Amino acid sequence: MKPDVRIALVGTGAISQMAHLPVLKKMRGVKVAALCDIDRAKARALADRFEIPDVYVDLEDLFDAGDLDAIIISTPSHLHQPYVLEAIAAGVDVLCERPLALSTRGVEAILGEAKAAGRKVVVGNNTRFRSDVQALDRFLRGGELGTLTGFRAGAYLQHGSVSGWRMSRAEAGGGALLDLGLSLVDLALWLADYPPPQRVWAHVDRPRGINSVEDAALVTMECANGMACTFDLSWSYVGDEDRWWFESLSSRGSARLAPLRVVKELNGKAVDVSPMGAAARESTFIQSYRAELAHFVAVLQGDSEYEAPTDQVILHRIIEAAYRSAEEKCEVRL
Repeated sequence: MKPDVRIALVGTGAISQMAHLPVLKKMRGVKVAALCDIDRAKARALADRFEIPDVYVDLEDLFDAGDLDAIIISTPSHLHQPYVLEAIAAGVDVLCERPLALSTRGVEAILGEAKAAGRKVVVGNNTRFRSDVQALDRFLRGGELGTLTGFRAGAYLQHGSVSGWRMSRAEAGGGALLDLGLSLVDLALWLADYPPPQRVWAHVDRPRGINSVEDAALVTMECANGMACTFDLSWSYVGDEDRWWFESLSSRGSARLAPLRVVKELNGKAVDVSPMGAAARESTFIQSYRAELAHFVAVLQGDSEYEAPTDQVILHRIIEAAYRSAEEKCEVRL
């Protein structure tokens, strides 16, 4: 029997409390060995609640204690890159919540250091692990809907729902475009096997001034294979509920989330061929994190193949091109 994988959580904010800790504590073959957060009192309270032995406020002290296989980083975004690099230097593997860094150069630096040190770095793109996304992936990869031509996606958060460090450009790196758009752009490209992006156009709204983060963004992207995508993003939406949508378009069909609905052209008619299944026993949110964390542990134990997240370089180039397009008010070619 393989020994338990010893993992520490760095950052004890909402995502750790709602997803990481509840899921990890129920997983076989995993031991949550420690929590690390600058707020010792909060970390200690969570540690007591989840029966975790050790608490640290400094990452160096955590590594000096030794006996760790991996850490999960869920801090404010500007700390991701330095913390990942520190973990690599300490000989520890990493699962880092997105974004991996705040720039393409930052991602490249992490990839270079990880390769040189022989460490594993995984990005927390949990959306890829949703059961409905996995089902959609099978439709697209099987060619059942014909040639994939593009995606239309968006996310709206109600006005006033975002606050704290996410409103700071220095800490978050960006606003609605980066926070909401990164996962949607990644999902579209991942489902399409990351075709090379060719051109990007974007508009952003910054009602609080040029130095603030953006409240909303509209992005259009075309890839070298002709696939075209649009992403409509806002965290200042005046409506009665948040919205999230994702639709794929193909030559002989379409599909949208969520729930997954697939329509295919059969004998000249549009036919609903959506897969039928039992009702989910848990929310899509928790299910995606459960699958993501299970994959991470399998990678650590050598049961799943590790792939360096080189695709995140392409992703960040697109995001940077979108910001440049919005600033210069022109299309940017990649």
